[in-house]
Amino acid sequence: MAGMRVVGMKDVARHAGVSVGTVSNVLNRPAIVSPDRRERVEAAIAELGYVRNDAARQLKLGRSSTVGAIVLDSGNPFYAQLVGGIEAAAEDSQLMVIAGSTGNREQRERLYLSLFEEQRVRGILLASTGSSAELIEAIRGRGTPVVMVESAQAERGFSVSVDDIAGGEIAVQHLAGLGRRRIGVVAARQDLRQVADRLTGARRAAEAAGIEIEVLEAEDLTVLAGRTVGEAIVARSTAERPDAVFCVNDLLAVGVLQAFAFRHQIAVPEEIALVGYDDIAFARSTVVPLTSVSQPADLMGRTALALLEEQIARPDAAPRHVSFMPTLVERESSGAR
Repeated sequence: MAGMRVVGMKDVARHAGVSVGTVSNVLNRPAIVSPDRRERVEAAIAELGYVRNDAARQLKLGRSSTVGAIVLDSGNPFYAQLVGGIEAAAEDSQLMVIAGSTGNREQRERLYLSLFEEQRVRGILLASTGSSAELIEAIRGRGTPVVMVESAQAERGFSVSVDDIAGGEIAVQHLAGLGRRRIGVVAARQDLRQVADRLTGARRAAEAAGIEIEVLEAEDLTVLAGRTVGEAIVARSTAERPDAVFCVNDLLAVGVLQAFAFRHQIAVPEEIALVGYDDIAFARSTVVPLTSVSQPADLMGRTALALLEEQIARPDAAPRHVSFMPTLVERESSGAR
């Protein structure tokens, strides 16, 4: 509504017949205010519809209690688990988390980075498209700490990641070890560091095993895009199909599995063994439970917040990178019982 005036602490103090200091104490240290005064202030807050201006309060305190988290795709359960880890650690430290998803788009990433800096957040935890290096450096230079998640760039500041090259290797080694010789790798967005690394690892393992891999390009990193690739495999003659498929994330693998399972067109794992990546929560409850390369999403989130707090406590500390090794979780899609 036009012309509505924002209610301030002075208005609350006047309405309750107390000082502004008393209102401040009720909001921040209610235990030291007498019950009678506290009730009067709370009643005035309710009647006037006063909402605390947290930005002004944080400026006065010198550091915000809000952390900004930016992920690539909120539709991917891996990132939901990652943010869950950040939130759990933040709750332990009495901090709040605001999360934004870029949908893998560079422009949106820059928008969130600028917005969070303007909001004077305590720090930013960023799973990046890899396109904002200069902006990140500028934000750090102006005093807002940034921790890169899923990025192995210790020389550019604090970061946490999983060794995705090793992850791609583990997946293809597993399939080659099962005696599979024609391995298809379903990938999209090869410009993303995570995807490129998983492909590098897959190629490395294939070379070591003396087998060829075929990269099957998907439109996107989604279930629907995976289903389209799966349908294209189904449409091939039996002789031209791969005997194993590694997908660079579980969403793609779920889509491929849907295409194979439709009208029982391809038996998994008998005809084609299947491996995904991320080990998202529903990987174990797909039509055929999915073998997947697991990343410790929750632990990565918690570690990223710990690194942020480390930077704040010791601004002169040397940048640190924490890397986790992925592990293979074997299920029925590659023959585990």
